[in-house]
Amino acid sequence: MRARRWPLRILIILVLILLARPSAFPAESEEEVRILKGHEGPVLSLSFSPDGRLLASGSTDGSVRLWDVSSGKELRSLEGHSDWVYSTRFSPNGRLLASGSKDSSVRLWDVSSGKGLGNLEGHGDWIYSLSFSPDGRLLASGSRDKTIRLWEVPTGRHIGLLSGHRKAVFSVSFSPDGRLLASGSEDKTARLWDVSTGRELRSMGGHRHGVNAVTFSPDGRLLASGEGSHIIIIHLWEVATGEPAERPEGGVDWIDSSASSPDGRHFARGTGDSSIRLWTVSP
Repeated sequence: MRARRWPLRILIILVLILLARPSAFPAESEEEVRILKGHEGPVLSLSFSPDGRLLASGSTDGSVRLWDVSSGKELRSLEGHSDWVYSTRFSPNGRLLASGSKDSSVRLWDVSSGKGLGNLEGHGDWIYSLSFSPDGRLLASGSRDKTIRLWEVPTGRHIGLLSGHRKAVFSVSFSPDGRLLASGSEDKTARLWDVSTGRELRSMGGHRHGVNAVTFSPDGRLLASGEGSHIIIIHLWEVATGEPAERPEGGVDWIDSSASSPDGRHFARGTGDSSIRLWTVSP
């Protein structure tokens, strides 16, 4: 059955954000408000807090930094990783921040104090992606070691290892009800997993390049997977069957990282000159 239009539009926007392309937003509706400087290397990851007031950034300088969106002021620098930080994600309630690094570790931070709460070790290679479950109790991490690990957030305990991908896992995302996990990999597949059992439910092929982004529609019926670097190709899948639903595509340019605030009013872009550009989006 053909997907309704509203989930498709939302999915295209979400995948373009995850793939780090600013072209997802009309240039005429953007106004650059400030450049955030502080990192000493290219910015690889950006993430807004759920309330849109904070921005987290990860860089090749090994640091995670928190910024006040309204003022552009750097609030604190979170030190602990020994190598590039590829992923930053706020918990659903905004109280915790997770970061994943080239040093093979996942770290949890208290947002209000900047205190490190735990170092989650188990992966054997770089951490490319992170995702909190909707209730904030679980954290998924995808790695260059070809695996996905599930962590219990309150305790930091490792509770699951999802194996099946043949190459690096670039992206992970929980379904809206938290029962499923989607993953995208360098092996050109997107996969769906049962969170409670760790069982792989289905594998979606047909990609010509590594799958850099996966995201569910708000109702959880559809999964979008994005592939490519200079050319974005977005595939749309029926979650219940794993069958293709839509295949919109378009070409845009590559940058290092980007994110949009939950209310859609702010758009942040990280670049190779170590700075972050922050826009407000006009109505």
